Amino acid sequence: MSYLKFDKNLMINLEQSLPKEMLRTNRAGAYHCTTVVDCNTRKQHGLLVIPMPGREEYSPHVLLSSLDETVIQHGAPFNLGLHRYHGGVYSPNGHKYIREFDCESVPRTTYRVGGVILTKEKVFISEENRILIRYTLVDAHSATTLQFRPFLAFREANELCIANSNINGEMTPIDNGVSCCLYNGYPTLYMQFSRKPEWVNDAHWYNDIEYSKDLERGVPYTEDLYMPGFFSINIKKGESIIFSAGTSEISPRQLNKLYEREMASRTRRTSFFNCLKNAAKQFYLKDKERHYMLSGYPWGTILARNTLMSLPGNTLAIDHRDDFESSMATFADSYNKFMATGEKSRTIHGIYNPDIPLWAIWAIQQYAKSTSMTETREKYAKFVTSILEYLADNRHPNLFVEENGLVATDGHIKAVSWMSSMLDGRPVIPRSGLLVEFNALWYNALVFGAQLLEGDKTAAKKVARWNKIAETMKQPFIDTFLNDSGYLYDYVNGSFADLSVRPNMVIAIGLDNSPLDRRQRKGVLDIATRELLTPKGLRSLSPRSYGYRPIYVGNPVEREMTLHNGPARPWLIGFYADAYLRVFGLSGISYIDRMLIGFEDDMSTGCIGSLSQLYDGNPPYRGRGAISHATNVAEVLRTLRTIKRLNA
Repeated sequence: MSYLKFDKNLMINLEQSLPKEMLRTNRAGAYHCTTVVDCNTRKQHGLLVIPMPGREEYSPHVLLSSLDETVIQHGAPFNLGLHRYHGGVYSPNGHKYIREFDCESVPRTTYRVGGVILTKEKVFISEENRILIRYTLVDAHSATTLQFRPFLAFREANELCIANSNINGEMTPIDNGVSCCLYNGYPTLYMQFSRKPEWVNDAHWYNDIEYSKDLERGVPYTEDLYMPGFFSINIKKGESIIFSAGTSEISPRQLNKLYEREMASRTRRTSFFNCLKNAAKQFYLKDKERHYMLSGYPWGTILARNTLMSLPGNTLAIDHRDDFESSMATFADSYNKFMATGEKSRTIHGIYNPDIPLWAIWAIQQYAKSTSMTETREKYAKFVTSILEYLADNRHPNLFVEENGLVATDGHIKAVSWMSSMLDGRPVIPRSGLLVEFNALWYNALVFGAQLLEGDKTAAKKVARWNKIAETMKQPFIDTFLNDSGYLYDYVNGSFADLSVRPNMVIAIGLDNSPLDRRQRKGVLDIATRELLTPKGLRSLSPRSYGYRPIYVGNPVEREMTLHNGPARPWLIGFYADAYLRVFGLSGISYIDRMLIGFEDDMSTGCIGSLSQLYDGNPPYRGRGAISHATNVAEVLRTLRTIKRLNA
């Protein structure tokens, strides 16, 4: 029995099937994303979406939006495609022919049209802008012809296409297919088959295609797509043909071998862990010798904070140590430049934020726990030392070490923490002054840095300095943040202390090194459990706090107001689990294990095999935002790995 299989009853019910999305990537920035019934519901959906070559900033563009298949028997056409048009009208309703969808290895759809049984399997080629689709005629009682109509977009993934006369509609014949490039500045799209088809020029604009998810989000949702003609190819019972769409031409004779090679490299989604392992690798972005981590799909980018927060889980927790090292090397190169000159990376966004160096040391600390202090010292001691000295010398433009050792930041004008929502140029949550997780991460970084260089006589003065700062700030941290109710203020700015119960305090108690003792940690943990914990992670704000907005819906303004004021974040479960296990020890393993069940349930909803960006703070905890999010996948994986090691 497949772990991720959906039958006819679900597939033909659009209310159940359209919310289920699937994602495949090539680990070089290109992806394929749509719903399980191949009906695009977002402008970012597409059969082949690629990053534009030569651009420093990651910017995906939709070349091939979709490919409609038609089965022809006895001259009668049966169109397997599905689109939503103006007024919510669905056509041509090809989903009614679906008998099964299986996503265990590769997305596999089985259609039945009368006596015809046809399967469709998709494979995205690793580190190449190419998708392959294998069609197999499992059964047929008479001569069968397949037709394929490509819907072309050639646009930025967050924009929409409008019918125009500026396109270059020329279709150039190539080996077993055609090539085209609708607009200057775009790469050529090559569409080919494993054996020769007939190409028929029959150009049309398909107008008023609607994207229901964009409609829900209150953003533009209607576009026109160009269909230049169609391929026609006869197929016999038991025969398979492969369609290729890519940005380079390929020999049709290579398609079968290429398909089989990619199939052999796949990790089958036969368990919760394997689903997340596949999802984790989809965030990898390799650009020649530089390696990055995308924040999510389908509208993610390369963010410094998200990269560092997700690196340990998305690499070390799935035994991809080399990928951690290569991504950290790319980040370290950019951050060393920032520390030396103030130069901001054009590729890694937000590298200037004040908590970035603190998250970098946290990520390296996780590397040490996964390898050894000796290996970590050899590889990262110089970088850790540079960061700690840079911060201790007060050279960061927006992170200031005060006399009592605590660190302060200015977040009035621009949001500086992971709670980064902005409206009208101002932070929705103006966290400024002394932020609880910044100071906890600073204390943790100082202690870890001292541990890393312990015994190194050449670094003795620096180690003594870091230990002194950590010891100096320990009591001020408690005096500043721990209140009479037993939880931690979210931030303190002068005489103002924010009373909101937020999950940032859980980061403070989940770190390896915390200024709080076990009793104090337990008090904070109890309140977090009572007010913030959900089956989908921790709420970003307690229901008992002012301004609680649990449901992430509405127009862009409403969603920005809600983003960090109630919805739950799965990534916070990593710090919650760390804190729980530090308070309760091995007796807490079964409890944490049970908590993860809520995430396993999500493998067959939302983006199949992955975790959404956020979830409603109230039942039924529906997934919202980006359909696959790096930090969420990473921290659940890291928690799974922690439990596995403790159980060993």
